[in-house]
Amino acid sequence: MRTATTFSSIRLATLALSLFLAAPLLAQDLAPDALVLKVTGDVLDAIKSDKQLLAGDRKKALALAEQKILPHVDFRESAKLATGKAWNGATSEQQNQIVSEFRSMLVRIYSNAIDVYRGQTMKALPLRLQPGATDVTVRNQYLRSGQPAVPVDYAMKKTPEGWMIYDITVDGVSLVLTYRDEFEQITRVSGIDGLIKRLKEKNA
Repeated sequence: MRTATTFSSIRLATLALSLFLAAPLLAQDLAPDALVLKVTGDVLDAIKSDKQLLAGDRKKALALAEQKILPHVDFRESAKLATGKAWNGATSEQQNQIVSEFRSMLVRIYSNAIDVYRGQTMKALPLRLQPGATDVTVRNQYLRSGQPAVPVDYAMKKTPEGWMIYDITVDGVSLVLTYRDEFEQITRVSGIDGLIKRLKEKNA
């Protein structure tokens, strides 16, 4: 059974992922840590200054999520990791459906979690990036007055389009891997089509 701490971490992770919604296309030339710093800083500032978002306006939060292109989020890689072994046995069409439904599910979740960032600031930790590396973890901490710092790690990969994020780990809880056990259980019983059906039900 998932604990309240796990749910809290998932909410924070999905919202941390949503911060990349507002990233400008020029950010594709930035180093991974610089990209995270710029995008999270810009969006945290926007949240602080928007009364409707601070008041929990879910429509506005969803609009923020849906209206922006997602140039720095690799939902295909995220969906692949979440699906687990069954991914390789899926057809291209099934894989595309999983990616689409998984993306929609995350957009819905983090648009409902905008209030998690009220009153928080971000601290970037030193990046360990080896020359020529194509996969890296950018480590941050989210700070709230009077509370312990919450570690937030962004797993990123280098692609022809620039650095892209494919997973978020908050306080030791991976957003993508949190879903893997559930998805693998569904595919064992009902196959890939059963997983697609379940994701559609969640999004409905």
